[in-house]
Amino acid sequence: MSIWSRIAEALSALAQGEPLSVVFDKLQGNVDTQPELSVGFTIAVIALGAKIAKADGQVTKDEVTAFRRVFTLDEAEEANAARVYNLARQDVAGFDAYAKKIARMFGADHRDVLEDLMEGLFLIAVADGTYHPREDEFLREVATIFGLSDACFRSLRASFVEGAPRDPYAVLGIPPGTSLDEARAAWKRAVKENHPDRMLARGVPEEAIKLAERRLIALNAAWEEISAKQAA
Repeated sequence: MSIWSRIAEALSALAQGEPLSVVFDKLQGNVDTQPELSVGFTIAVIALGAKIAKADGQVTKDEVTAFRRVFTLDEAEEANAARVYNLARQDVAGFDAYAKKIARMFGADHRDVLEDLMEGLFLIAVADGTYHPREDEFLREVATIFGLSDACFRSLRASFVEGAPRDPYAVLGIPPGTSLDEARAAWKRAVKENHPDRMLARGVPEEAIKLAERRLIALNAAWEEISAKQAA
């Protein structure tokens, strides 16, 4: 059964008139296997993506279809993804209510999945070629609700937002001035943790594995910058 078929099942379990946010309550405590994790991850990215699309006060065509930057979709699966997006846009619940439900759904045991989710949101935020201050506020608040550190937030932002401070040490999650050997170890550790196979194992659906490719590019660029500076 495909991820989108599972999502269709999750949506069909909603009672008439129930908002999309109820899905997260139904999934909470039932994300112990990879399929359930993937369903929760996918719905969460699209739902919060629908909320962030309005954060800058304008909903452009690029932002409405921005989840295509995160997920690979066949034409036959577009309807299910679009339904999730539209249900989230219609829900009167604010993004913070969604973020809190998602944080409870995954819990502390799946912190890595929440970081992966944040990456998807950054891709959606920059889909229109700009990164609005309100989008920054939105994402910072979501990261706080998820229990992610400021250093983690800055690292993600540096990887995805053009013009953001690109501290290579922040990208690798290490303090400035870290020795070359320690930086190399951090880089290797990060590359291993963010290999597509590892991301699939922790619940990122195959349709969203392009997130791993983007992250690996940022990690390798950070290591190259640090090693070049220290060699100079």
